[in-house]
Amino acid sequence: MAKLTKEMAFNIKGFGKLENMFTFVSDYSLIMTEKQERILTAALHLFAKQGYTSTSTSKVAKEAGVSEGLIFRHFENKQGLLDAIMQQGQEKVNEMFDMLSTFKDPKDVIRQIIDVPFSLKEEDKPFWKLLYALKWQAEVYDDRMSKPIKSLLVPAFQAMGYDDPEAEAEVLLMIMDGLAVALLLRKPANTEEIKKRILNKYHL
Repeated sequence: MAKLTKEMAFNIKGFGKLENMFTFVSDYSLIMTEKQERILTAALHLFAKQGYTSTSTSKVAKEAGVSEGLIFRHFENKQGLLDAIMQQGQEKVNEMFDMLSTFKDPKDVIRQIIDVPFSLKEEDKPFWKLLYALKWQAEVYDDRMSKPIKSLLVPAFQAMGYDDPEAEAEVLLMIMDGLAVALLLRKPANTEEIKKRILNKYHL
């Protein structure tokens, strides 16, 4: 298994009687074999579709077309699979944060953040479906993914003269949460009109 270093861990309670540790690592090797990539793709697909607790490593192995032993060799167990998937997702969030950080005009920052759920790539949707499914399966809401976005929204709303930029940032994050769920699960036909209305709310 690739070496894990500089671990940053946080607890999420839930999944029945289980307590899980999702570990984000800053030095997880991104150089994977074709089989490892197939395993993670299969795990992501099944976790998002069937749920983490309902998916066994044997199901993942069958979906990926590999032996279950290979999963144990590279990822140790099912939790290791989830850790690797969440690490990949965190890297996507970091990339998005780096891109959003380049905008200086506060209106541009808010406009680009609002655009995020509307411009999700098809290949990224299974990860976000999994992330939102885990929020419902867990007893404790974790804001690790949304914190970087909030850190951009608060000063943007402050620069635009909002009397409570912290609260306004939370309001927009709640709107984005609901919007992301709708777009991932049913994709309304009038997405452009919905986007326009959210932009109008912030005079963008």
